[in-house]
Amino acid sequence: MKQQIQYIRLIAGIIAVGTIFSCTSSKKTSADALSPQQDIDSAQAVIVTDTFVLPDIPATLTHPDVRAAYLVMHYWDRFDFADRELVQRPEITEQAFVNYINILGYVSPEKTGESLAYTLQKAAADTTVYVHFASLFEKYLYESNSPFHNEELYLPALRLLAPSPLLRPEEKARYAFQLDMALKNRVGDKAADFPYTLPSGKSENLHSLKSEYLLLIFSDPACETCVETSSRIAASQPVNDAFSMNTPSRTLLTILTVYPGTDKQLWRDHLSGMPSGWLHAYDKDMRVQQQRLYDLKAMPAIYLLDADKRVLLKDASVEEIGRFFSKPR
Repeated sequence: MKQQIQYIRLIAGIIAVGTIFSCTSSKKTSADALSPQQDIDSAQAVIVTDTFVLPDIPATLTHPDVRAAYLVMHYWDRFDFADRELVQRPEITEQAFVNYINILGYVSPEKTGESLAYTLQKAAADTTVYVHFASLFEKYLYESNSPFHNEELYLPALRLLAPSPLLRPEEKARYAFQLDMALKNRVGDKAADFPYTLPSGKSENLHSLKSEYLLLIFSDPACETCVETSSRIAASQPVNDAFSMNTPSRTLLTILTVYPGTDKQLWRDHLSGMPSGWLHAYDKDMRVQQQRLYDLKAMPAIYLLDADKRVLLKDASVEEIGRFFSKPR
């Protein structure tokens, strides 16, 4: 971790270098760093084996944004994608990939997508290497327990992996499924509607629930992480402050937990231990799972919706929820 922090500080320094020269006569603009091939010769991108070497950023590029854009487009210039032995060298390849993911935070979403596409284009030099890089994208950007989990960042890669002729049919099918699920209930989209059933047996529809904000939590009472996460949300001061603003004439926040599984008795047996003041329900007709309305690859799966049921947060963490409700209302 210490090495990782030092590396990111180094990258930040590399990107920032040259800002003191911003008043010089250079007329370079951000457009100068947008092409993958631009200044490739001046960077002298010589392949280096047995280590990972960052590209040289041309001294004429002085603005931090321009330097960052150049770096993400030339990050792999000195990496030999034709050397499949590097797949067995995680201290080189995988570590470089993790650092690369971190660097993407310095550039725009558009530049990120372009960089990811260019990375996979270069990885296509060898099928084994390409498959390995595909697995790294999946491991770090898709898997829920990854500290770098980022579905929006993963999407540009998925759009290229799903139809890739370099992958086996079963691999392409897996990435196609991931793409289909990732495109559902994105931030800004209206969340998929479905009926839920309360302990009383009464059924309601998600879209009919009136609340300025709705915290939708898909959970399983047999899931220890679900129970722990619910306890942390229930103990969150910003969340409790939001609850305190609910009045008979105004509902600022509602928290709805939905059990999407098949063991209804298990769910009922755990009702008494669930946080009070929340709505607890189950998916009686199993629509969420059978129709794949939401991506439930890992639970709890947490969404924050606004009054119109548009997604504000997807796969939200307790920390993200706390930060959201810490803002003045």
